[in-house]
Amino acid sequence: MCGINGFSWKDARLIDRMNGALKHRGPDDQDSYIDEMVSLGHRRLSIIDLSRAGRQPMCNEDGSAWIVFNGEIYNFQELREDLLERGHGFRSNTDTEAIIHAYEEWGVSCVERFNGMWDFAIYDKKNSRLFLSRDRFGVKPLYYFCDDRGSFFSSEIKGILQHNIKREPNDRIAYQYLAFGIVNHCRETFFKGICSLMPGENLIYDLSNRSMRLHKWYDLRERLNGMSPQKEQNLAEKVRDLFEDSIRYRLISDVPVGSCLSGGIDSSSIVCSMRNIARGSIIKTFSLVFPGLPMDESLYIDEVVRDTDLEAHAVTPTLEELIEDIDDLIWTQEEPFGTLSIYGQYRVMKLASQKGMKVLLDGQGGDEDFAGYSKYIDHYLFECLKSLRISEFIKNFRAGFLFFAAITLLGKTGPTRMLLNRIKKRKAGYFLQEFYEGDTDYPLFKSGFGLNSALLEDITTYSIPHLLRYEDRNSMRWSIESRVPFMDYRLVEFAAPLAPDKKINQGVTKYIFREAMRGLVPESILNRRDKIGFATPDRIWFRNPEFTGFLRRIIDSEKLGSRPYWKRGCVKRLFAEHIEGRKDNSGVIWRIINMEIWLRLFIDAQEPLNSPKLQPES
Repeated sequence: MCGINGFSWKDARLIDRMNGALKHRGPDDQDSYIDEMVSLGHRRLSIIDLSRAGRQPMCNEDGSAWIVFNGEIYNFQELREDLLERGHGFRSNTDTEAIIHAYEEWGVSCVERFNGMWDFAIYDKKNSRLFLSRDRFGVKPLYYFCDDRGSFFSSEIKGILQHNIKREPNDRIAYQYLAFGIVNHCRETFFKGICSLMPGENLIYDLSNRSMRLHKWYDLRERLNGMSPQKEQNLAEKVRDLFEDSIRYRLISDVPVGSCLSGGIDSSSIVCSMRNIARGSIIKTFSLVFPGLPMDESLYIDEVVRDTDLEAHAVTPTLEELIEDIDDLIWTQEEPFGTLSIYGQYRVMKLASQKGMKVLLDGQGGDEDFAGYSKYIDHYLFECLKSLRISEFIKNFRAGFLFFAAITLLGKTGPTRMLLNRIKKRKAGYFLQEFYEGDTDYPLFKSGFGLNSALLEDITTYSIPHLLRYEDRNSMRWSIESRVPFMDYRLVEFAAPLAPDKKINQGVTKYIFREAMRGLVPESILNRRDKIGFATPDRIWFRNPEFTGFLRRIIDSEKLGSRPYWKRGCVKRLFAEHIEGRKDNSGVIWRIINMEIWLRLFIDAQEPLNSPKLQPES
């Protein structure tokens, strides 16, 4: 796991500055390759082949192709054997070298053979081009920017900001965040002109004529269109086999591998599978706990620890620590985010770093694969009604889904556009009119409102993209590689077309996955109906006098009052309603505060900056 940088001209000082901005992604080593056509930079976090043979940028035998790579190709050993048989020579035991030889052998289509997470850039001297690629679901990030000088790219926006470019907020993305709370749903970022390479996408930049071409090499929707329905026999067994094979792949490492542990089904299944596969090894886990508060999961965490004989570690962030860390948290994330629960993950990753870890497994994707969130219940019930599966609807109604049945009958049966317009009108009360009247439509679902359609939307557009961004930035801030076994494409593609009643069945969410984990995960975990995750006590914090004082100083500031987004008086009214207990406006208030701090850190200061907690590299 590393950080990559590059651009289409020669400038040694600039590539060093980009590398310096990404030091947290790779504190173990750095290097660059520069010629008259390109500058490539790399920061290394050593995970596989810790020797200098794994140093990047790396080239092929004759130096005609150079690569900078961030991520892991889990099936690189199988690829290596195939490539050796085809006559390729290897000088290291890295997956990086497997990529560059795979490119020599199969060209840009080599990515279709990879199982992993990645962003990489290959400088192909023979064809005078840069080839950039991102993995199927965007587990690893890659950003790019083009101007009259050429094209430049980086694993983080911080790298691109080392260039002398004008920093402007993207008001369309800002509106969709402030009004609806959605982020990372499209190519555009909060920075005007800086784009994200999309999941499952390649970029070819022709160095001779400075032209760029994008190609979507993986599309889950298209993959599902060509798949036959899964046979009913042994579905749980197949899910378990795929899941454990995904875990097995993600244990490949030359340094110890630990795991996050929330006490929920997903993280508990990961940890129990790790113990089942890596018998005799010491497995360290890292948890977020809030003793005495409703979101505390210590009871379940302790049960998993007892059952698997782990070395468990936990952290309980305080409000004082949050206030101290908030600038660094926002700097770490680079773009605004939804809730303060992100701070919980930030602190868990910090704890793991303090305990010497470099690799953790985490459970992102389990809820989207197998319908773990309660919001999916009304999609399922709506689908039952729409397709006249009345007995199925009644079974779930009797199982305790009365509230969701009411939502289905009274909400989803109305015209979609009318519902969204009502949402838009309700959310827009504090906006200045000229901001509100811009190009600000809520992105509509492409696939409809059935259960599998909703899951597909969340995997490709709404949920997974921003969760993976949070995961990547929080882990890499503390120089930790986070691996997400639920996002193994084989598991995703198997789960996606399963019948809805295999995911939600008679009041039980994640039905088939729970069945798959029987005998491996404690029954008390598998029988849980609540969903918490790494939650923080946001509502308590938002009414604490110390935190409200911190918020008030920002809300009353001249800077916030001068922004072209919101009506200052309305923002103050929302804040007053909240602290007086008349309404829970914590979500809206946080988005405004997050946006304001982001503007101060990234836009108001036009010169290259470093994290509020990190000193510039000498």
